[in-house]
Amino acid sequence: MWGGRFERPPAPEFWRINRSFPFDHRLLHFDFEGSIAWARALGRARVLNGREERAVVRALREVRAATDRNPRHVYRSLDRFEDVHSYVEAAVVEKAGEAGKKLHTGRSRNDQVALDLRMYVVNECDGARGRLRALIASILKNARRHFGVVLPAYTHLQRAQPVLLSHLWLAYVETLFRDLDRFQAVRKTALVLPLGSGACAGSGFPIDRARLAKDLGFAAVSKNSLDAVGDRDFAVEFLSAGALLMMHLSRMAEDLILYSTAEFGFVELDDPVTSGSSLMPQKKNPDALELVRGKTGRAFGNLQRLLVVMKALPLAYDKDMQEDKEAVFDTSDTIALSLDGMNAVVRSVRIDADRTREAASTGFQNATECADYLVRKGLPFRTAHEVVGRLVLHAIGKGVALDELPFSEFERFSPVFKKDIHRALSVDRCVASRSVPGGTAPQYVRKAIEDAERRLADDR
Repeated sequence: MWGGRFERPPAPEFWRINRSFPFDHRLLHFDFEGSIAWARALGRARVLNGREERAVVRALREVRAATDRNPRHVYRSLDRFEDVHSYVEAAVVEKAGEAGKKLHTGRSRNDQVALDLRMYVVNECDGARGRLRALIASILKNARRHFGVVLPAYTHLQRAQPVLLSHLWLAYVETLFRDLDRFQAVRKTALVLPLGSGACAGSGFPIDRARLAKDLGFAAVSKNSLDAVGDRDFAVEFLSAGALLMMHLSRMAEDLILYSTAEFGFVELDDPVTSGSSLMPQKKNPDALELVRGKTGRAFGNLQRLLVVMKALPLAYDKDMQEDKEAVFDTSDTIALSLDGMNAVVRSVRIDADRTREAASTGFQNATECADYLVRKGLPFRTAHEVVGRLVLHAIGKGVALDELPFSEFERFSPVFKKDIHRALSVDRCVASRSVPGGTAPQYVRKAIEDAERRLADDR
């Protein structure tokens, strides 16, 4: 594609480091789409006559169909071509002859690869959002199925206050809805057409870029050719959205891993999403969740990788930017695997409701409700906090739970306590009293489930 200027062929060492076809062949579908649209744009600009345009478009479609039927042909060509663009162009020239040699008129690989990668990112955002919707739907089914189950919420990994398990499921849903929005925002960022920017200064032919954008499904046309070929913000944003999603999945995996241990015993993971030990016959290991947790590092690394590549590049295109693709491809693969794996775990998880309720009933998790009880009776909160703190210390000394103390002992610490205190300290009362929007009271959790189901149905 550029040999006319050179007297000698590339050195083998340079060829190995320079070529990208071994990985950018994943852009093949989008290169065909972009090239077909470009051929039509060249026809409208009268660079190609009608016969030439038809010949080029036909060749592109035939080569695309051939590669779809037999992908092995592409893999056998990985060492022969520098990149996906040279592969497509050579195949078109072979079929369309001289007309095929006109396809690259007014176009550079700089704006071509920016187009292909943008189209790939849009496609992967759609794929990620579809998988996210499926995972959210599975979590919401669990929120309905497990409604009424109580477990401890934790701060500092210490039992804090009892909550509905459905409330915990909905916490994951909120993080994943933000991920849905982020991938939609990335999609919007990526849908700006770079094609027609040429190498850096714009095309030298009267290309109707607005029509080209419409043909390819882009929402807008880039406003500056230097920026269009030198910009990878959309790729960085995709990697950022992927890293945040993986962080959320990792935290969810960590919860389920902990809850499935004998020490917690809240959750049992299904056989198909676990593995055993090669030595210990009794083991059931949460490998799917551990792999999701472990793969998070890949997504973090890919984001850092591209930021470092881009941080000091002068405008416009530099070959360093070839390093963008493998990071994007790897994160895309990682989030697809992880979302599918997490969904399989969530769909099959089993809950020991007796064990979770027992855990929610110990560790003085009703102490905050006890303090709130005193506040409702007129005591300032800081005073109530001190009274209950001394009461907890007394109960620890006696080796009993707070609600196991007789009423006479409550009276010793404050005359504000009344005989309804034991009813106020029950687990169900502690949950029900958190009766504010966003709280764990059953009526608000039920409404939150319904709202989330509507949000999911409305998301497109």
